[in-house]
Amino acid sequence: MDNPFADRRKYPRAKRQLALKIQAEGFDFVTQTENVSCVGAYCSINKHIPVMTRLSLIMLLPMRSGSKNTTAKIQCKGVVVRSESLPDGSHNIAIFFNEINTRNKNKIAQYINQQII
Repeated sequence: MDNPFADRRKYPRAKRQLALKIQAEGFDFVTQTENVSCVGAYCSINKHIPVMTRLSLIMLLPMRSGSKNTTAKIQCKGVVVRSESLPDGSHNIAIFFNEINTRNKNKIAQYINQQII
């Protein structure tokens, strides 16, 4: 029997804080992810962004290759799929990466796999 508490998402997530720049509706936001997968991210910002708003994103992804550490700059487009207002006036948003190239998607997947191991 399947575990009813298992995460049913197709792509694994890593609970990691990664630098994230969001451009939406003429505003720029700099924040950090709370978790990330190769198809989306969850973060907190200080302004309400409505669901279905299109975003331009830049995420800095620390990468390891043997003993060498580098940073990959992931650029993609996304859309807000969930927005939650918090009592302190901030907002948690879930972002789906609707325009991401295969290379960047694979870099994120590689990063997440490194975190799981």
